[in-house]
Amino acid sequence: MKKFFKWFLLLIIVIGSIPLKVKASDNLLPNAKAGLLMEISTGKIIFEKNSQERLAVASMTKMMGMILIMEALENGSITLEEKVKVSKNAASMGGSQIWLSEGEEMSVSDLIKGIMMASANDGIVCMAERIGGSEKNFVKMMNDKAKELGLKNTNFVNSTGLDEENHYSTAYDMALIAKELISHENIFKYTSIYEDYLRKGTKNEFWLVNTNKLIRTYQGADGLKTGMTDNALYCMAVTAKRNNMRLLAIVLGEPNGKIRNSETAELLDYGFNLYEIATIKKKGEVLGKIKIDKSSKKEIEIVAGDDVTILKKQSDKDKKYKSNVELNPLKLPIKSGDAIGKLVVKDDMGNMIDEVNITVASDIKKDTFLNIFWKVFKSMIQGELF
Repeated sequence: MKKFFKWFLLLIIVIGSIPLKVKASDNLLPNAKAGLLMEISTGKIIFEKNSQERLAVASMTKMMGMILIMEALENGSITLEEKVKVSKNAASMGGSQIWLSEGEEMSVSDLIKGIMMASANDGIVCMAERIGGSEKNFVKMMNDKAKELGLKNTNFVNSTGLDEENHYSTAYDMALIAKELISHENIFKYTSIYEDYLRKGTKNEFWLVNTNKLIRTYQGADGLKTGMTDNALYCMAVTAKRNNMRLLAIVLGEPNGKIRNSETAELLDYGFNLYEIATIKKKGEVLGKIKIDKSSKKEIEIVAGDDVTILKKQSDKDKKYKSNVELNPLKLPIKSGDAIGKLVVKDDMGNMIDEVNITVASDIKKDTFLNIFWKVFKSMIQGELF
């Protein structure tokens, strides 16, 4: 038994010493028309192929619609429990659907499941009419949001992603849309589900299976949206998180679903195998103390307004970084969370890596006249005594 254990340990050591086979970046996505790999916390692009080429994006279009739905939920104009009545127009949508019937009522929560898991065209049109009044107006809202996000190569003609002339986006713009969508973290409650039911317990019960198979087969995958039409071919936006690093892969124009899934997984492997996230400063970490004239406190702690993270290659273990505090002219009162300056991080070559807002650890009020008077009086007394 001891001999077996020794051989077993030796086998583990040998296997552990075999270097990982990482596909070279110039060999990634050989069959795709376009693609991109982004690290989310820094927004840094690790890989791109034809990322600015305008292409049909199929049901990945629905990510923009979902941004508007999540915003409506957060501002209270709709709720997850609200029942939405299905119009004749929504029920008539072809392609991927959850077989909504005219006059049927379904909760917003279940409609989101249908949209994000089954890519339901009838579901997104139903929600488009609820939020925009009509699909046409909702599509205008989608295009307005695209402009707000600074997207220069995106135009939507419908909310579904069905092929229509002048309906296009790019891998780069799709990455920015996906990044904005997952900033609404509740979306993962839907995109990370592999299977579920609609109308459960009724005669019209509908089994939902996520069109994103990587949810089940790729470690850390928790979203986001697939798409397929004759023009767009097979497309995919996939999010995956391992340790403290979240990657987003965008893949457009693959010849079939099997190749799309395989090449997307290889793209994610490339990022996870070669890169890591280093946290230089944590949100709320004290950066130092300052004095402000006429403030209610003698010394004020300044803190990082957000995490300062750096994307680096795992081989760059010895790379050094420097951080500098740059304060704005300060005016009282100041609330915790107010930006009072920047924390700028640079590498050892002087290149800027990241910057985040600086704020104060607690609210700072302007000193009262009586308190100022007491401080002056106290200092005078102490001066006389000493």
